[in-house]
Amino acid sequence: MRISNFFLTLFLAFSTFCFSSVSKLEKEVLISFYNSTNGTEWNQTWDLSEPVENWYGVTVIDNSVVELDLSFNNLSGTLPENLGQLNNLQVLNIHMNAVKGNIPNSIGEIANLKELNLSFNQLGGQIPVELCNINTLENLILFMNRIEGTIPSEIGQLVNLKELTLFNNNISGELPTSLGNLTNLKTLHISSNLLEGNIPVEIQNLTKLETLSVFDNKMVGEVPSEIGSLSQLSELSLANNSFEGIVPSEIANLNNLVTLMLNNNKFETNIDERIANIPTLVDFKFISSPRIKASMNINSAIVFD
Repeated sequence: MRISNFFLTLFLAFSTFCFSSVSKLEKEVLISFYNSTNGTEWNQTWDLSEPVENWYGVTVIDNSVVELDLSFNNLSGTLPENLGQLNNLQVLNIHMNAVKGNIPNSIGEIANLKELNLSFNQLGGQIPVELCNINTLENLILFMNRIEGTIPSEIGQLVNLKELTLFNNNISGELPTSLGNLTNLKTLHISSNLLEGNIPVEIQNLTKLETLSVFDNKMVGEVPSEIGSLSQLSELSLANNSFEGIVPSEIANLNNLVTLMLNNNKFETNIDERIANIPTLVDFKFISSPRIKASMNINSAIVFD
């Protein structure tokens, strides 16, 4: 019997060693997150007496927390500053909650982060320049918050970024020319802010871009003809700004374009017919006189005199 108890004790000790859970530090950070965002009020709360890998929305691989997805979970309060100590985190998603305060600078210390989705909350302050240190980041999604300030010029350091979605905030200033460094970008959605200035000519470098949406800002100047080289574009939304001059005829080269929104600007009234006849075009809005010929092969064209 004593021998059996000895081997049982040895087995349990061995099992604990082989199947050890996350580090004490990571668990402390998660508890800090739980307390800071009023975890007792979450829709799916945590039983802190359970192993971390059993906690809702937490993904653990090789004893490290790699994903924290608490979207649609009634989070409130603020994000703790020590979030940056989740060194192995790859995904942080708190979409559609009621979190307030600023985005912690320390998130910029999460070297393996690929997706940061803080959208549809009540976050304020500025976009921390420290986020631009995360060269693994592929998706930066901050829409529908109360973020102010400018887009950091250092944003161009995020060379692996595929999605930059910042719409419906209070972001001001001009678009940094360093956006041209984001050659893997597919989505640039920065509508409904307070952005000013021109579309930088460096936009031509974003050859993988599929969505370019800057509608409902305070942008001015002429639209760079180089946009016509973005052959993957399916959406180009420039409406509700103060763009002027001639609509570049090069837009007619965008053979994958589905949505083209040019209305409520200061463009000259004539537009190249070929633009309206892009074969893939479905939604098209432009204030123009005289009217474009009725031969347009699109399903939804709104042309105002």
